[in-house]
Amino acid sequence: MPSRAPTSSGVDQALFADWYRRNRQRSRALFDLLTEDTYYSKPIALRHPIVFYEGHLPAFSFNTLVKRALGRPSIDEPLERLFARGIDPSDAEAAAGAARLAWPTRDEVHAFADEADAQVLAALTSDNLDRPGHPLLDRAEAAYAILEHEAMHQETLLYMWHRLALDQKRRPEGYRPRVEGSVPRSDEWIEVPVGRARLGVDRDAIPFGWDNEFPSHTVAIDAFSIARHDITNAAFLEFVEAGGYANANWWLPEDWDWIQQEHIRHPLFWELVENTWHWRGMFDLVPLPLSWPVYVSHAEASAYARWRGTRLPTEAEFQRAAYGTSDVLERHHPWGDAPPAVRHGVFDFSSWDPQPAGSHPEGQSAWGIDDLIGNGWEWTSTPFLPFAGFRAMASYPEYSADFFDGEHAVMKGASPATAQELIRPSFRNWFRRHYPYVYATFRLVQ
Repeated sequence: MPSRAPTSSGVDQALFADWYRRNRQRSRALFDLLTEDTYYSKPIALRHPIVFYEGHLPAFSFNTLVKRALGRPSIDEPLERLFARGIDPSDAEAAAGAARLAWPTRDEVHAFADEADAQVLAALTSDNLDRPGHPLLDRAEAAYAILEHEAMHQETLLYMWHRLALDQKRRPEGYRPRVEGSVPRSDEWIEVPVGRARLGVDRDAIPFGWDNEFPSHTVAIDAFSIARHDITNAAFLEFVEAGGYANANWWLPEDWDWIQQEHIRHPLFWELVENTWHWRGMFDLVPLPLSWPVYVSHAEASAYARWRGTRLPTEAEFQRAAYGTSDVLERHHPWGDAPPAVRHGVFDFSSWDPQPAGSHPEGQSAWGIDDLIGNGWEWTSTPFLPFAGFRAMASYPEYSADFFDGEHAVMKGASPATAQELIRPSFRNWFRRHYPYVYATFRLVQ
């Protein structure tokens, strides 16, 4: 493979092709987990069917880098349009429209993907992708965008796969959830002193970031106490058994309406089998692991916090808890400056399921707080909105701007299915408050 000079963003462009190949290999492995009868199914009603995503990943890369940034001709314009963009997971009108589409055969999708991959790899290997002043190639923006886009979608795929019946997935050899471990206390609080937190990042400070990560600014924060651990299934079970889902006092009116209309009485990842709670794992139904973090919607997390007389942290408080120190310096990761590794937490597809809370002490923050990165995204109380000075990115202008509606909440951290490349302090995730499918947990602040 020819090696190009480092881009102005500081990365050897030859690494792009290797990254793309790794992405495509992982995506293919995820699709290969499924039985053939799932291909046109919709495991989550307000999502496209599975066929869309196998075409969307190479189509987005081709459309963004080869077609738009480099101005090359189409491969198959109807398929490029069909696979261009997903839908917001609460947009019922878009979902209804998607249901009426005529989807291609899997062989047609694969043929399109093979050609798209070939042209994308050729561009990543041979073209000059770092062109100062170019709207899509300045600092190699389009190349980074397609690489991180596929990594993010791999996590979305697993949200969908999780809702499929167990017999519609091929269980990997040696699969065994890690369920052993003591249940950490839910009332162990860590004092974080008054200080400042950095939100966002400066464009010149990192090779690439999404538009909602810019620009950098600091926020003054009062002292607060934060739970050392995420709320576990054991702790949330107390709320369920106390009738938390049947008491409107703990819910905002719109949240109460939602759980009543949808008949929600427990977390989506729990199932009651012969009067015993179980966890719906990716490939198995296991007795509820009490030491695992609970996965719930923002509405459920907020109701639990009210029940406990506490609240969810703000985005700025999470940043202070995760990256702050006793002096003015901030860490690059909660544990320090070492690159993310398996010993630091449950992320980068190191596990199909969560693991016991607090089981990665080497990932603790400067304050001694566990699991701020990995084992589940963490809901904050902060609405997903732009930072002052926000500018939509040219390569994917709708990426953030379409969701600045006050209905989405910021999530921080990482889940077991979050790629290592996305683990940086400025990265922001977000979902609607009533969306229950994500690998999202929470911790409390008082």
